[in-house]
Amino acid sequence: MTVREKMLLDKEGLLQQGPINIVILGDSVSHAAFNDYQDYEAVYWTRLQRKLYAVRNYVPINMICASVGGTVAKDALSRLARDVLCHRPELVIVCFGLNDVGGTKEEYLSSLKEIFTRCKAAGAEVIFLTPNMLNTSVESGTPERYVAYAHVTAEMQNSGKMDTYIYAAAELARKMGVTVCDAYSEWKKLAEKENITLRLSNRINHPTEQMHALFADMLFDIIMGGAECEKMASDDTMYHG
Repeated sequence: MTVREKMLLDKEGLLQQGPINIVILGDSVSHAAFNDYQDYEAVYWTRLQRKLYAVRNYVPINMICASVGGTVAKDALSRLARDVLCHRPELVIVCFGLNDVGGTKEEYLSSLKEIFTRCKAAGAEVIFLTPNMLNTSVESGTPERYVAYAHVTAEMQNSGKMDTYIYAAAELARKMGVTVCDAYSEWKKLAEKENITLRLSNRINHPTEQMHALFADMLFDIIMGGAECEKMASDDTMYHG
């Protein structure tokens, strides 16, 4: 069942099918990292959960974070069964690329391909959430210990290397029948009008709260069909024995 379909379950359906399990698999952005702190209330997948509950709050929605900061797609392969598939998720949201750009494109794509394949084979829907852009400049607000790295990431972004990796990953996902939530393209549009580095809380690679809200809005539109959703009725949870 899709997440949208499962949100319509009544008591009997819930007893038979169980709650909605959504697993988030990614790097530090999906691990709720901002500027040297974690904020699990502001991260995009918690915002998404709240948006879904605003439509209907009867069916429990378990947002299971299987993301670890500082990792690449290949790192997820050895723990995919333990951290993702064991939850029998209806949906897996995959978001890698920010760290993968430091390695080879071939390894990035082959790792994503295996993640997509194994999740789909397990019966889960998969959404590939393209990541945010890296910084395009080194700003004065960049933490001192990250300044050298900020020069490296800016070069990866400005040289077009990041574009190449993310566009190739999105193309792979589409060819495999994986839904693409293309947040990266939205960041590129913003970058045409403003200094996109200021949309990063650490001025390198971690989006601000406002940009996490953008991720949540885009994911919600995909999950709920891209249409404005009326609030669904919630069932009576009171015991009538």
